[in-house]
Amino acid sequence: MPGSHGSLTKAGKVRESTPKVQGRERHTPIPRVRNKKNFVKRMVKGRVTGQMK
Repeated sequence: MPGSHGSLTKAGKVRESTPKVQGRERHTPIPRVRNKKNFVKRMVKGRVTGQMK
């Protein structure tokens, strides 16, 4: 086998050196509210919800 792509001594240098950034807090909406939004999208506006497009 030919040589590897870069040496293992350089592995992870960039990730270690970047400062840690806290992700923003996310929450899913209350199921009743989410269902109401989906109903409006599907029935009233005639759109398809979710990832199927």
